[in-house]
Amino acid sequence: MPANKKILFLPGDGIGPEVMRQVRRVIDWMDRRRKVTFDVVEGLVGGAAIDAHGVPLSDETLADALAADAVMLGAVGGPKWDNPTDYMKRPEAGLLKLRKELGLFANLRPAVVFDALVDASTLKPEVIKGLDIMIVRELTGGVYFGEPRGIEDIGNGERRGINTQVYTTSEIRRVAAVAFELARKRGNKVHSMEKANVMESGLLWRQEVTKLHQEQYSDVTLEHMYADNGAMQLLKNPKQFDVIVTDNLFGDILSDEAAMMTGSLGMLPSASLGAADANGQRKAMYEPVHGSAPDIAGKDLANPCATLLSFAMALRYSFNLDEDAKLLETAVQNVLGGGMRTADIMAPGMARCSTTVMGDSIMREMDKLAA
Repeated sequence: MPANKKILFLPGDGIGPEVMRQVRRVIDWMDRRRKVTFDVVEGLVGGAAIDAHGVPLSDETLADALAADAVMLGAVGGPKWDNPTDYMKRPEAGLLKLRKELGLFANLRPAVVFDALVDASTLKPEVIKGLDIMIVRELTGGVYFGEPRGIEDIGNGERRGINTQVYTTSEIRRVAAVAFELARKRGNKVHSMEKANVMESGLLWRQEVTKLHQEQYSDVTLEHMYADNGAMQLLKNPKQFDVIVTDNLFGDILSDEAAMMTGSLGMLPSASLGAADANGQRKAMYEPVHGSAPDIAGKDLANPCATLLSFAMALRYSFNLDEDAKLLETAVQNVLGGGMRTADIMAPGMARCSTTVMGDSIMREMDKLAA
């Protein structure tokens, strides 16, 4: 059977190659067991690319990313590359360039609490049991990309650091549209978060989201919330939220807060989506929320679940394989329900396992479910 889905694999640094190995096992399983095959190309990004090519993302790898239906990324960074002489040659610059060149403006960060992991959260079980939130973060605009930026000497031994928060109508509307579309398939409610009370960019954000809602999405419930209050409400009463849409900076902070409410970064996937083309296809990159965890790299200790769940998001959003996505997600949930735990989610009475053994268990569960 000819391969009909093109994926670029970028394992990256630290634990990236270890967790991505488990995704490769799932792809091999699907090649054998399902009516879909994948053409997988592998490349370097981050520190691994700096070591091999002198840059965090080579032109060749970028071309492969542009040609792929989806990019699967492990993790980038580590102490070895922490103090580059050229700021643009840090590992993270490769990730930012991928997002920019692929036009990945919408970052989807689900925060889901599996029943088996309720006790892993620092919040009370009754607060987070059954939690299922989707945070949509604008990814290519705002203060991380705005100009002017930099550090300048202003005399008398003083320096000034400058970053510019800037958004346009079209940037706001396109990410809000993604949030509204997702909400229609979920709980039909969107909370838009900004700081319209003190920031002009926040005021524009609120105005444009409101306008889009009135024009195209009046069937979806829309509520506005200041981002600082949103951070508090996430801890106080997180189940009031369904879909949250917010800018790049606030999204960075709020999605990490939501992540830790679930108990471990090792469990959380993410998707970054571009604009739909004439065929409805989007450029997309999928990656676990966790970092490269250099302290445990190469020790077969990392939790592969976030990366596997990121691949489930790829199956759903890039390949329209909802059934296969659900199969993988259910397999992960069942293995956790059976008591298997990597170190990051270990709890009394559970069975501690390695990256590979967690992968083995999930593969066996997929066999069972498919049968």
